[in-house]
This record gives sequence, structure tokens and C-alpha cells, in this order.
Amino acid sequence: MKFPKTHSLKEIAEIIGSEFVGENNFPVMGMNEIHVVEPGDIVFVDHPKYYDKALQSAATIVLINKQVDCPEGKALLISDDPFRDFNKLTNHFRPFVYSNVSISSSAQIGEGTIIQPNCFVGNNVKIGKNSLIHANVSIYDHCVIGDNVVIQAGTILGADAFYYKKRPEGFDQLLSGGRVVIEDNVGIGALCTIDRGVSGDTTIGAGTKIDNQVHVGHDTVIGKKCLIAAQTGIAGCVIIEDEVTLWGQVGTTSGITIGTKAVIMGQTGVTKSVDGGKTYFGTPIEESREKLKQLANIKRIPEIIEKLK
Repeated sequence: MKFPKTHSLKEIAEIIGSEFVGENNFPVMGMNEIHVVEPGDIVFVDHPKYYDKALQSAATIVLINKQVDCPEGKALLISDDPFRDFNKLTNHFRPFVYSNVSISSSAQIGEGTIIQPNCFVGNNVKIGKNSLIHANVSIYDHCVIGDNVVIQAGTILGADAFYYKKRPEGFDQLLSGGRVVIEDNVGIGALCTIDRGVSGDTTIGAGTKIDNQVHVGHDTVIGKKCLIAAQTGIAGCVIIEDEVTLWGQVGTTSGITIGTKAVIMGQTGVTKSVDGGKTYFGTPIEESREKLKQLANIKRIPEIIEKLK
């Protein structure tokens, strides 16, 4: 998430009430999660396991819960609770703004686009030309939808990320200030849920077609011309490259990559990153030919036991 204007390190520290290490006027242009940070971004880290990763990331401002040596060319925000203060920044720069109308006056809707009854279109949504939004679709604030997109009834774009920190009193939610971006010529089935990024974008690439009842987690990036069948669940921060096929009831873990033109057979659990251009099956996932051989051999176990007797 980029801020409307560049702020100084001192200004950001005052918003969250933290100490800082660096020049007062060190430029701060946005905030993001570690896998998508750029120079000028703030990234937060609150566990020693990830200190080095955050400090060595592309982010030039690190919100951290320990006084450490500041890498050259970077700045630190020292906080007793970086998770809490990252939420403060999200709330400051992209606060929740309630709506009392079905289609916000700030929404931009392109020529030829049809929005069926009982849809909700939130603040600052952009929808391109000649798209069709069927009944009972909810499009949360700041979502971006391209040209010639079809969204079937009951789908929800832009719900909050499933991202929590466990506290003694319960679970504390990381606020979502990101977006959902749907590129041109995408088709989305009925009753799908596509969560927005925490501070970045959840993206569906041009020409991709998604069946009914598919879930896409926060900050996931799906490439161009993919096919995703019903009841598939894609976790957060997944990268699905171009022309991938996911058949029905596929499930993935978070933070993995599925390579270009991979085919994932139905009911497969994608527990790790996989190369493109191959077909996969099973849980844990393996190339389908090898997995099917294993299953055939398992069926022979009773026969083998009889022979051994």
C-alpha cells in the first residue's frame, strides 16, 4: 500500500508513538508485507526468527521490537508491539469508511458495464467497460475490476485476510488495507470468496476462469489464462503462474509457487512449490504418474502377503 504522499520517518514515528533510528526526514512512501516490499516501504517484524529476513529485505524502514544495528541506507521504528503499530498505520492511512448506499458515489463504473440488483459496490471501486456483475455480489472498498469481466451471483471480493496473532486474551486480527485486482476477461463463478491483501494486492490475471465456490486467500497472485475448478481453496501469499489448471477440491498451503502450465488433479493437497509443465496428484503432492503407480502397488499388498504366507 502506497501512501497518498511521502512522509518523513519522524511523522510516522509520531503516528504510532515509537522511537526511531535514522534521519528525521528519511522518506517513507508506503507499507507492505515482506514478500512484496519495495524501497520506501515499511515492513514489520516481531519474532527473532525473522529479524534478518526483514532487515535484509527490499524495505527501507523496518518496524521492529528490538534495538538492533541499522543496515546502511535504512531506518528503524522501535516498537514494543510491531503488530499493533502496523495496524495503527493501516487504520491511519486506509481506515474503514462505512457506506449507506448500494453503489458508492466514489465508484467508477465503465461504459457498458451491467450491475444486477442487490449488489454492493464499495468506496473507490473501479470497474472497467462491458463487465457483468450478477445479483448479490459484494465488492469491498478499493477493488479494481477490468474490462469484460463476468462475476456470477453471490461472490464476494475484498473480504479481510485470515491473519491473526495469538494473544493471552485471544486472537488479534491484522487489519487489511490492501486490494483485490481482477484483470481483463476474467470469469468468476458463483459464491466465490477472494480476500484482499493485507497491504498489497490479491490479483487474478487476465483471461483466467474460476468455477463456483472457490476461495482465494490474501495476497495471492494468480497468473493469466488459468483454469480453477469448483471447491478449490487457495491459501494466502501463493503464486500461481500462467496457464495453470487446478481441478476440483484442490487445496494449497501458503507461500508456495505453482509453475507455468502445471496441472493439479482433483483433491490434491499442494503442500510445497511445484515446477511447471507437469501433472500432479495426491497428498502429499507428487507427479501423477508416480503417485498412481504407488496406489496400484498398495492394492497388491494383500496379494503379496498371501504369497509370503
